[in-house]
Amino acid sequence: MGAVKSDIEIARKAKMKPIKDVLSKINVPDTTYAFSPQGRHIAKLNLDYIDTLKKKKDGKLILVTAINPTPAGEGKTTVSVGLADGLNKIGKKTIVCLREPSLGPSFGVKGGAAGGGYSQVVPMEQINLHFTGDFHAITSAHNLLSALIDNHIYWGNKLNIDVRRVVWNRVMDMNDRSLRSIVVDLGGVANGYPRQDGFDITVASEIMAIFCLSKNLKELENKIGNITIGYTRDKKPIYAKDLRAQGPMTVLLHRALRPNVVQTLENNPAIIHGGPFANIAHGCNSIIATKTALKLSDYVVTEAGFGADLGAEKFVDIKCRKSGIKPSCIVIVATIRALKMHGGIEKKQLKKENMSALIKGLVNLERHINNMKKFGLPVTVAINKFIHDTKKEENAVIDFCKDLGVKANLCTHWADGGKGTKDLAKTVVELSSKGKNKFKYLYEDKLPLFKKIEKIAKEFYKASEVIADSKIRSQLKEYEALGFKNLPICIAKTQYSFSTDPNLKGAPKDHVVQIRGLRLSSGAEFLVVFCGAINTMPGLPKVPAAESIKLNSKGEIEGLF
Repeated sequence: MGAVKSDIEIARKAKMKPIKDVLSKINVPDTTYAFSPQGRHIAKLNLDYIDTLKKKKDGKLILVTAINPTPAGEGKTTVSVGLADGLNKIGKKTIVCLREPSLGPSFGVKGGAAGGGYSQVVPMEQINLHFTGDFHAITSAHNLLSALIDNHIYWGNKLNIDVRRVVWNRVMDMNDRSLRSIVVDLGGVANGYPRQDGFDITVASEIMAIFCLSKNLKELENKIGNITIGYTRDKKPIYAKDLRAQGPMTVLLHRALRPNVVQTLENNPAIIHGGPFANIAHGCNSIIATKTALKLSDYVVTEAGFGADLGAEKFVDIKCRKSGIKPSCIVIVATIRALKMHGGIEKKQLKKENMSALIKGLVNLERHINNMKKFGLPVTVAINKFIHDTKKEENAVIDFCKDLGVKANLCTHWADGGKGTKDLAKTVVELSSKGKNKFKYLYEDKLPLFKKIEKIAKEFYKASEVIADSKIRSQLKEYEALGFKNLPICIAKTQYSFSTDPNLKGAPKDHVVQIRGLRLSSGAEFLVVFCGAINTMPGLPKVPAAESIKLNSKGEIEGLF
């Protein structure tokens, strides 16, 4: 396809089709009733039209996950886009469903998140920068509730909110460690009652979780109303509906709830909607987007954030549990580079063949394969090929997977687009059609909350023990007494390791998982469990990606990719 210098250069050379032509591939009629164009190449599907699809048969859902991430890169989004294009190339009407990128990582560590090479979604600059404004709507709705809380306290505090027990932070979609813990309402009587507060990043907001776990506007409003915003002095919970906040918050979100449609470089449809992180939230795109795609296509390819120990586990135990959907097949993405890093070598050494490091690092892939099998689903591996990979290394991974009863597929989608994932696409179709799907969750609803945490930590992370002090254990009992025993668990921990220590690569076992804190998401209906040194407001690195982002003399964006 010709030599190019960067992902953004490839994207700029793309021959995009009008969005109505992309939608026609999945039989969406060219009417204002079905969708609303957001310019020439982006559209929002209308909720009334989505309601008309309910009686249609669902396609098959393919979940793309990965090994634990490393600085070497895994390419989960790139594989997801490439696989969707590959399935379309072999005659399967396919939609890829992805999360919307956050400005935090875009200006912090890694730049954009729209795929790479010839497996991208476009228009990638708009997708990575504000897109259709969904994140702004979520941020505004969240902070409206914050404003209503402080306003209620200022005007007499009829609900007797204990200002020491307000549990609703503010949010913004940017990394800023200085906002993690702040004091608000300073400046005297006219400005309110001083209290401690803080900011989370928007993707960690419970509004984001509710947005992604709601099937329609009514459910969205009900879930918002059930958010716990704080407690009285005698520890009675106070909900957003006590402030009558759910109505205006839903108004801010009602347009955003409509799924966004764009296209791949091969002009196949892509739905991008919602964007919680998987290390601090549940890490999946919206239920409404996934369910809509399943009605419009034969196959839907979707991803779950970070490694399978976080994203895929939460996809099954939270998203599938809440929505009733289930995957037909799981694809685990791995790169030889990342596996060698899990084997103990540094990034600067990755260009050289190193069989001993690769073999040592394969334990990380093995753990993820075995974990995914616990869901009763067929599994395959996608080897995301890099230029310095050797045939000997590739064969070692393929043979290793074969010994585990799993087929590994070499994928060249970065360079070849959908043509480079045709073998993976054929494997996915074969596995999805065999009827060997014995889908199950990792734990039952009725299991006590602490036992659910132990189940994840011991079975998925191979921890020997879960430690929680008396305060944490008392909180868990209080949540159960309030009627929240059946909630699923959302572990917030580092994405870089099965353990809570990001430096423990490979497949550590017999480590200890210590619970540092809890956050009840009574609206989203799950319990967030903080383990290790994880923050809901990330900080910028010493040299943030923002330093390289600018407009050139042509008015084009440079440095974002």
